[in-house]
Amino acid sequence: MPQTLDAVAVRGWCALALDALGRDREAIDAINVYPVADGDTGTNLYLTMESAAQAVEAVFAAYPEPPVYDGVPPTADVVRAMAHGALIGARGNSGTILAQLLRGMAEVVAEGEGDLAAALRRAASAAYLAVAHPVEGTVLSVATAAAKSAENASGTPAAVAQAAYAGARDALDRTPSQLAALGRAGVVDAGGRGLVTVLGALVQALSGEAPVVRHEARVPVPVEDCPAEAAGAGPAFEVIYLLEADDAAVDRLRARLDGLGDSLVVVGGDGLWNVHVHVDEAGAAVEAGVEAGRPYRIRITHFEQPAVVEPPREQVQRAVVAVVPGEGLAGLCAEAGATTVLARPGEAPASGELVEAIRRAHAREVVLLPNDAELRHTAAAAVEQARSEGIRVALIPTRAAVQGIAALAVHAPERRFDEDVVAMTSAAGATRHAELAVAERQSWTMAGVCQAGDVLGLIDGDVVVIGHDLAGTARTVLDRMLAAGGELVTLVLAADAPPELAAQLESHVSKAHLAVDTVVYEGGHQGVPLFIGVE
Repeated sequence: MPQTLDAVAVRGWCALALDALGRDREAIDAINVYPVADGDTGTNLYLTMESAAQAVEAVFAAYPEPPVYDGVPPTADVVRAMAHGALIGARGNSGTILAQLLRGMAEVVAEGEGDLAAALRRAASAAYLAVAHPVEGTVLSVATAAAKSAENASGTPAAVAQAAYAGARDALDRTPSQLAALGRAGVVDAGGRGLVTVLGALVQALSGEAPVVRHEARVPVPVEDCPAEAAGAGPAFEVIYLLEADDAAVDRLRARLDGLGDSLVVVGGDGLWNVHVHVDEAGAAVEAGVEAGRPYRIRITHFEQPAVVEPPREQVQRAVVAVVPGEGLAGLCAEAGATTVLARPGEAPASGELVEAIRRAHAREVVLLPNDAELRHTAAAAVEQARSEGIRVALIPTRAAVQGIAALAVHAPERRFDEDVVAMTSAAGATRHAELAVAERQSWTMAGVCQAGDVLGLIDGDVVVIGHDLAGTARTVLDRMLAAGGELVTLVLAADAPPELAAQLESHVSKAHLAVDTVVYEGGHQGVPLFIGVE
């Protein structure tokens, strides 16, 4: 594992932080009582980090592998991309502050003049300057404590990161005694907890070992039982927008917005800013941005009502949104009435793409089928965002395309929503999934050591067979899956699979496993030669 905060470590940090925030998202949302108890801090942090991670991946994708280049971009380019991605994707009060923290760190790392402790110090300072009226007991206190602990540490960057994490964790435990709203609700600060999660990912990126997590066990009281300060009494709207403007115009904007509302955070620089404020007059906040420069990506959220008005009458009652790995399945699912999102090899869809597909479905009720275990956090974040817009969404945690096909096969929009979701979930859960892949390099697997070019048979995500040809490996996988019983085999073949493969496998199933039917679909360009489902 890297021991310095170089390009590779930053890339790993972003990926680990995104995964960790995905795991902690619901727990962080649940303790969100300050400054407004709108239960979205974890989701906002996840969406902000997702944008940062995507920007970093885009930089790496622009640098070719050997012999043209070593495939690793300069560290300065990577950290600037991380900061820019967080800035343009920042959501909510907490996400906007996280973006400024990452920007502060990036400034030091990109200059190549400071160490990790200096980067954390700059981050905390930048975050305080971005908030119009800093409050102790929030993520700002946690960031400051992390920076101070890092300054007092010595040794490797991993050791400094560990000290920062420990300092942040201790500061998080103190937040209920610093902020009355948190103490009355019996929770720690949600934004601070999110920052602890991000710093824990930094420790893991630098040391290779995840820190021991010690989160509070307190449970928030219901929002209606919280005092007014914790329950979100105050301005009615949250206004967020990106703004192209010069420094002098932004200084004037800060003064004007500060008089219009509260929770004002303005982050950014070099002509691009992210503006966040809570106000009663949303139009006035946007007008102030127009006077300062060019605002865009404007988001206005009412704290007491969905951000979207009642659905127009032309909306359908229910729709299904499915992520599919190839054009063939996209066509199949579309024929069944689903709105599809194409997941190309190595290009998993982001939460924004899933939200856009949910909107495109134009329905009051939507069932989302991610069809990939790696999309579980992304899909969950998309569902929360769509629900905030007034759409009723159910997430069925399908782990493979064949499970999605099984769920779609029993979809019945005339049933009650809950009944339909239960039936689809049951069908997906009763479908075991497998796939065949070709090894790109020598590596260790659960089935032993494979060589480049070997055919790997994976059942429920684990390599169980290593073979030398597609047909033989597929037969072995099918036999293992059907040993536990089954009534229907689904085969989804890639466009470049041998044309005789489907007939060979159908013949094998009919001879070796009586009373088992087989259905074959053409998957198109789907990344792997064959997907298998057994129901």
